[in-house]
Amino acid sequence: MAGYARGSGDGSTGRIPWGDVVSAAIASVSWAMAGMAGTAALGLHLLGADSAGALGPMTAAVVVLGAGGSVSPSGSVSAFGLDDAEAHTALAVTPLGVGLVGALLLSVFFLRSLRGVGAVVSGAELAVRAGAVAAMFVAVLGGLAWAGHDVATIDGGALGLGGAPGTGGSGGLPGGLGDPIGLLPDRLADLARAQAQVGFTVDSSKSLAGGVCWVLGVLVIALLASRRTPLPSGLARLDRTVRPAASAVVSVLLVAVVAGCAAAAYAAVGDAHPKRIVGAALLGAPNGAWLGVPLGLFVPWDGQATGELAKVLPDPLDELLRVSADEPVTVGRLAGLDGRVWLLAVAAAVMMLYAGVLAATRTPRGELTGAGFVGRCAVRLGGVTASALALLVWLTQVSADASLSVLGLDAFGAGIELHGRAGTAALLGAVWGAGAGAAGAAVAWLAGAVPSGAGPAGGGSGGGGGPGPYTPSRVYRPSHDETNPYLRPYPDPAGDGIHGAPTVTGPIGPPVRPAVPPPGPGPGPGDAEGLPPPGRPPKAG
Repeated sequence: MAGYARGSGDGSTGRIPWGDVVSAAIASVSWAMAGMAGTAALGLHLLGADSAGALGPMTAAVVVLGAGGSVSPSGSVSAFGLDDAEAHTALAVTPLGVGLVGALLLSVFFLRSLRGVGAVVSGAELAVRAGAVAAMFVAVLGGLAWAGHDVATIDGGALGLGGAPGTGGSGGLPGGLGDPIGLLPDRLADLARAQAQVGFTVDSSKSLAGGVCWVLGVLVIALLASRRTPLPSGLARLDRTVRPAASAVVSVLLVAVVAGCAAAAYAAVGDAHPKRIVGAALLGAPNGAWLGVPLGLFVPWDGQATGELAKVLPDPLDELLRVSADEPVTVGRLAGLDGRVWLLAVAAAVMMLYAGVLAATRTPRGELTGAGFVGRCAVRLGGVTASALALLVWLTQVSADASLSVLGLDAFGAGIELHGRAGTAALLGAVWGAGAGAAGAAVAWLAGAVPSGAGPAGGGSGGGGGPGPYTPSRVYRPSHDETNPYLRPYPDPAGDGIHGAPTVTGPIGPPVRPAVPPPGPGPGPGDAEGLPPPGRPPKAG
């Protein structure tokens, strides 16, 4: 770029390339927002949500939710001139499918822009690039918060709410949620069949604050999990201490999401409403997969489910929460209702072992022995897994409540509360990570798949002690002079002591011998070419 000098090539000097910074931020945020909006719109359409209201505002609201924002639904029921009939709802759930698509696209374009900087990026330039991405993301999120509000008018008769006792209708909400109007007294059946206005609005201040935390968290995780992105010289130690374990944990969590999507696709094949399953998977496949990971690693959850909302939970979790909400939800109690739940624990254990092997194959051993290398991998993977498991518990918590109060009478109520124990998750994550790190390191060591990086701390940046992000391949056998063509002497068929290919242009032929001088008076007392002896000047003329 004109007027920009990178300096020594290590990113430590030189001015900030503002044009490159702005263009990279625009590309990263644009692709992330486009992916999130497309995922949210498609998921809502497959779920049939656009039949009750405008798809645009609902998409904006779901994107804000996926980026750590907050949405407040509200509504009112009006009939017979009674204005004091209100419906209250509260929702706290993050559609992680939308957030994951945005996080992946944002990370890919942000990291790609950093790889063109050099082997090392300065701390100032990294902060400027991350700040530009965060500022632009929050600005776009503010526009979505302004657009993410709408009011949908719902006709009770059109929804099939006429199935109240004594009305003769079959009733039932879409999606198999049953007939909540059947819980109403007969004198309120007509009121439920009236038109209802249900609205939602985005909490701008909370959403912008949540968006800042979301985008900065995504960038930090992306930098820690990427093994080929430069870091400032002061953070170069992270390249060999944190990045191998972080990249392994992120990889296995993405594999868990892929497995959840595959299970949803299999379930959609034989279901009567495959679009709804696909739409729910687009919005919430990571929610289910990442809830199952800590649950399979024996992290307890606390929760309860009441009313019709309990039916949205998978079996046997819904039954367990309805029967006993005072005791924690554990994999053992779920297995008491369905023995197949133990497969979840097996899958989680295999996933952790895979993370251990993956981290070991990415960790340079330096000068360590086998026992030292196993201990190093165990400590590092234990710390990363403890943080990751606590984060998963926080991301997948669910809180939903809905109540319809008419004239002060509680007509029906439904709610879901499901919260994991973050402290227990961190402790169990450290134990599982340490065990999987040790086992994976032992397997990788015995298989000879450990990189032999060197460095002052047991492996430099990139595994070779240099500043580059790449790890050289392991040498499989020592070099020998007789087998190395670069150490083999070049043949000298002419015997004149000249080695190598001729340096004349044209076709390669036999070596050219020096011309023989014509016969003359013979050489003098000098050398064989008739030159004067050393120290005697040549004769004039």
